[in-house]
Amino acid sequence: MSPTDVVNHMLKTDAFSNWLGIELIEIKEGYSKIQMLVRAEMLNGLGIVHGGIAFSFADSAFAFACNNRNNLSVALDTSINFVKAVHIGDTLIAEAIEMHNGKSTGIYHITITNQNQQTVALFKGTCFRTGKLVMNEGI
Repeated sequence: MSPTDVVNHMLKTDAFSNWLGIELIEIKEGYSKIQMLVRAEMLNGLGIVHGGIAFSFADSAFAFACNNRNNLSVALDTSINFVKAVHIGDTLIAEAIEMHNGKSTGIYHITITNQNQQTVALFKGTCFRTGKLVMNEGI
């Protein structure tokens, strides 16, 4: 099975990523690139995107990158830096790049940019590899 097969399997039951409106751009081993459109219900009381939306968007890219070899991996540590405000109507792209692929851990850097190629957030994630499968062969 391919990394894309694994991520599509994950998306079938990922209600929050589906609510975000995430679209897959590119999936390969240890890597993901996704996009989404910011909607009105994603804004905070200041009229900019809620930080939790940007975090969740990056977290989805992280999950797709660290699980797409079909080795079930869960977040061990994450952090985010908000660089630039995000507004309604912005199209965001998150690119997750694997920095370390170990037997029991992985480290990923995720950059979120807007439609103008401006960096809006930087996310770092460390995952724990459980040794279980995300999906069984033939599913």
